[in-house]
Amino acid sequence: MPNPEPEILRLLDLLPASARMTIKIVGRSEQPQVLSSSLPLPWQRDRPIYVNFELWRRIPRPQRDLLMLRQSCWLMGVRWVEPNWYQGATLVGLASAAWQISQGDALGAVASGGLAGLAGWQIWRNNQRTERELEVDLDAIAVAVRRGYEEPEAARLLLEGIEAVAQLERRPGMEFLELLRCQRLRAIAGVSPLRHES
Repeated sequence: MPNPEPEILRLLDLLPASARMTIKIVGRSEQPQVLSSSLPLPWQRDRPIYVNFELWRRIPRPQRDLLMLRQSCWLMGVRWVEPNWYQGATLVGLASAAWQISQGDALGAVASGGLAGLAGWQIWRNNQRTERELEVDLDAIAVAVRRGYEEPEAARLLLEGIEAVAQLERRPGMEFLELLRCQRLRAIAGVSPLRHES
């Protein structure tokens, strides 16, 4: 297999400057997915994107660009720390649990820990919701426009990239969320009877 280093450098150069500080592109030839990332935890500074370069090189470069921009936008959009009710409840719950433990109040510690856990779960859920996935596609298209693509062209390339990945991974079909994303991307690209509203 050819050296992936030139492609890694090219992709890093494609990313927004803010993403280059934390995104790490790592070759992982043993993975069945073309592209993968895990939800980054709050204490992780690096946000790796794992790429099976053997499969990756079978996708045309413009589609690869949009797939990488989309993956980096998803990773950079994960927010564990932002001022909202769930953040406050998590912090209050953790502080209260620590205080209850120091006072020897097991029941109070469990209740406070439960509050913190529930609020933390809600933060995690917000980062996984369907609307967020659709928003990330729009974020990637916006970055692609700044890189010289036209909006309909970027949407079409991302759509084609999603379809190519499903074929390369030899999946029997696309997941429900991918089908929703493709429907929206077709509307943006102008290849669907649905109208796109920005």
